[in-house]
Amino acid sequence: MMTWLPGGFLCRFLLGWVGLSAPGLAVEVKVPSEPLSAPVGKTAELACSYSTSVGDNFALEWSFVQPGRPVSMSQPILYFTNGQLYPTGSKAERASLLQNPPTGGVATLKLTDVRPSDTGTYLCHVNNPPDFYTNGLGLINLTVLVPPSRPSCSQSGQTSVGGSAALRCSSSTGAPKPVYNWIRLGASLTPSPGSMVQDEVSGQLILTNLSLASSGTYRCVATNQMGSASCELTLSVTDPSKGRVAGTVIGVLLGVLFLSVAVFCLIRFQKERRKRPKETFGGSDLQEDAMAPGISEQPSERADSSNGLLERPPSASTVTTKSKLPMVV
Repeated sequence: MMTWLPGGFLCRFLLGWVGLSAPGLAVEVKVPSEPLSAPVGKTAELACSYSTSVGDNFALEWSFVQPGRPVSMSQPILYFTNGQLYPTGSKAERASLLQNPPTGGVATLKLTDVRPSDTGTYLCHVNNPPDFYTNGLGLINLTVLVPPSRPSCSQSGQTSVGGSAALRCSSSTGAPKPVYNWIRLGASLTPSPGSMVQDEVSGQLILTNLSLASSGTYRCVATNQMGSASCELTLSVTDPSKGRVAGTVIGVLLGVLFLSVAVFCLIRFQKERRKRPKETFGGSDLQEDAMAPGISEQPSERADSSNGLLERPPSASTVTTKSKLPMVV
């Protein structure tokens, strides 16, 4: 005859049985709870320890996943199985175990010459069938520390009196992310309230209500725990009103110069005209006794002594004319 037990009692019985059977069947992995960091180019040790009864089926795997990606996309770094160590992947030449073989409960990973690309999450996975009660997995976050690279400085905006300008500064590399601080070289600038706003995270400096005193050289310093780097730029503030006055003065001077040249040329022209001799036009003067072209000169006139008249011999081609002259007594 079967006796039915209440459901709650049955569940408690089964859980108690599993709990009694669990000791010795669980793989416990311990890793640091705090993120690790290592300077670039140095050696990083990622501590991992475990507790289990090591048998023939014991296996250890280290893998890596880049920041922001799920654990399921992890890539293997090395395996230990069947008493042999098998480094693999892009970190194979730099990855090893602190203790090899890792059968004494220590599975620490040693990574030499760390690089910025080594920043990410590392997975220490111990597998020892039939110890399957836990997943035997530990996660370690590693950050490779890199000093800031030399930042790039730039500016934008209206750099005239009364305008606003934005100075920007950014480093392409640096871990942890650097903070930025702007300083003005030379004479210290005492800005009016609200005329200078600095963002240490983005590296931007906003200057408002610019004046001629705002001109100068500005330096941006990028800093993190590994070091610092800087860049500089020169801000030149112009005054548009002075530019207009200068333009007017230059225009007036050019006008005066042009007028002076014109007057000088005119005076010189008049002087040269006075010095030039008067021209005679002899070829165009008319003579009363000039002969028409094609008519030959006639014989000399005959004098009539009797009546005191001068007569010109007739010609076939000319008309005879007489001129009366006063008589000679």
